Amino acid sequence: MTITPKPVRLNRRGEPAPVIVQILPALVRGGVERGTVEMTEAIVKQGGRAVVISNGGPMVHQVQRAGGVHHILDVGCKNPLRWPLIRRRLKDILLAEGASLVHVRSRAPAWIALPVAQQLGLLRVSTVHGRFWTDSALKRIYNRKILEADHVIAISSYVRDLITRQYDGIESRLTVIQRGVDIGYFDQAAVNQTRIVNFADSVALPEDVPVIMLPARATAWKGQKILLEALAKLPTDKFVCLLVGAASGSDKFITGLTRYGDELGLAGRFRLTPMTDDMPAALMVADVVVMPSTTPEPFGRVALEAQAMGRPVIAFNHGGAAESIRHGETGWLVAPGDVDALAAAIEAALSMTKRQRQTMAVAARQHIETFFSTATMCQQTLKIYRKLFDAARHNARL
Repeated sequence: MTITPKPVRLNRRGEPAPVIVQILPALVRGGVERGTVEMTEAIVKQGGRAVVISNGGPMVHQVQRAGGVHHILDVGCKNPLRWPLIRRRLKDILLAEGASLVHVRSRAPAWIALPVAQQLGLLRVSTVHGRFWTDSALKRIYNRKILEADHVIAISSYVRDLITRQYDGIESRLTVIQRGVDIGYFDQAAVNQTRIVNFADSVALPEDVPVIMLPARATAWKGQKILLEALAKLPTDKFVCLLVGAASGSDKFITGLTRYGDELGLAGRFRLTPMTDDMPAALMVADVVVMPSTTPEPFGRVALEAQAMGRPVIAFNHGGAAESIRHGETGWLVAPGDVDALAAAIEAALSMTKRQRQTMAVAARQHIETFFSTATMCQQTLKIYRKLFDAARHNARL
């Protein structure tokens, strides 16, 4: 199939506008996908052309609504026998779109796309979104490919340190750009009462009891069980815990978690709910948000979202989450795996006076606006693009 080349669009100075191509496995719900959509909008606002290549998904329409173009291609394929055909198709797309720079956001797309981009003489950027662990020589080789870009972005200092401890010679091409949150969307003032009531009704939330919330995928390392253990140690039974997202898990996960909570004596004080499409409204009902991940989060957007909504947040003091919470000012950081410390922090959060809660809410909101907005994240990424373009133009003149 032949793809018709797009006409070259010029910027305000009469120069060809850059065509930035972001490549990721699929556009399903998640931090990688949200970051892709946010960068699409930022590229378009700066006068560039934004192209996204993935195997599709429910967030394709968000890319298009942000002004981007989407192509469906199985760039997340992990079968090397299929890579030659996918690479040929990818090459056709990049040529037709007049690509200037390719930005890969996962390891399989890196194996497929970076060699094609190099062959075409395109600039290459990669973002490492996950924990960069290598437990075998084969995994080490597989992981290394995403580092073979002109510049590499790590989403947290924690991820950067994992990379530099395992691979030499990457420091000069490596930048930490922490994830951001849409402070317009995650804003108390933007959430009306109807949305809050709708969420509360959807989970049959009782009135007049504190709400402890853990929004997370239905996977064990997110710490649902350790949170239940901490709740069993609280000196009061006047609370309800919402495990948002846990009801979207497998039957085995749901049954096991429910049984575990009941065995701890928490029957009626916790409930598993599906993931919601209106997280700002969900956070509005929370008195405290907990992130007790048993292994370090590469970053942890929930902490940002909760603070942006003025909610105190508690997390274990490891991974990326430890980089976004100011202990005692915007939330609490406790020793990883320490159930007693977790329970004590939850008790402290629930015991705050109205004035203390308001002071922390203001501090948390200001903290996110200053350091962790989507705009900040996008501007830092665009700055890397510009530096690469400037260096390429300088080298072309030599």
